[in-house]
Amino acid sequence: MAGHSKWANIKHRKARQDAKRGKIYTKLIRELTVAAKQGDEPNDNPRLRLALERANSENMPKDTIKRAIERGAGKGEASNLEEVIYEGYGPGGVAILIEAMTDNRNRTVAEVRHAFTKYGGNLGTDGSVAYIFKKIGEIYVSSDSDEEKLFEAVIENGGDDVEKNDDSFRITSSPADFEKLLNALKKENFSVINAELSMKPDNTIDLDHETAEKLLKILDFIDEIEDVQEVYSNGGFPDDFKID
Repeated sequence: MAGHSKWANIKHRKARQDAKRGKIYTKLIRELTVAAKQGDEPNDNPRLRLALERANSENMPKDTIKRAIERGAGKGEASNLEEVIYEGYGPGGVAILIEAMTDNRNRTVAEVRHAFTKYGGNLGTDGSVAYIFKKIGEIYVSSDSDEEKLFEAVIENGGDDVEKNDDSFRITSSPADFEKLLNALKKENFSVINAELSMKPDNTIDLDHETAEKLLKILDFIDEIEDVQEVYSNGGFPDDFKID
């Protein structure tokens, strides 16, 4: 699953770039709003708890957080955001799964379809690729962490895997163990860079460098669509594949 790990780390690096550009705020506001539709009390709403965790880690202003939650809970300006999933195929026949939040389905599907057409892919039907992916917990902690101590904490608190990258450790878990693991790592003073529920493919398609470049272009283009929250693929990027 090294190819998927490569893409996970590319996404993590891109997320840091998004944060620098302020783009991450837009995604987090949408997530807070939609999560709050299930209730505005974090203690009773795990999804809202995680959204708040991420918003606070990105130093989002408290007033912005409050307004987003009020919109979702129906206490402020009305919100008609809804979650939609798009599925399709990219270069090399790889599966692409897109999570979006939109107040205009026609606009969003047109933009997603354009992305696939522009880069030689195809927008698929509901259920065409979603079965390939499963939800996982994903936590990144600083590479300055004590590796042995980190491994012990992960094992003791339900984590599945630890992978060392250039500037961080990537830790994965089941969704059920995610919050428990995250809290344990914080309690032991590990520096958590990012934590989220993500999607992992059950299989990957190994790509050569040329096809990997094409796939990265379509994934980047889709990710730049305003209504898109996350984009996933089962493309296996070469281990020596580099991005700018």
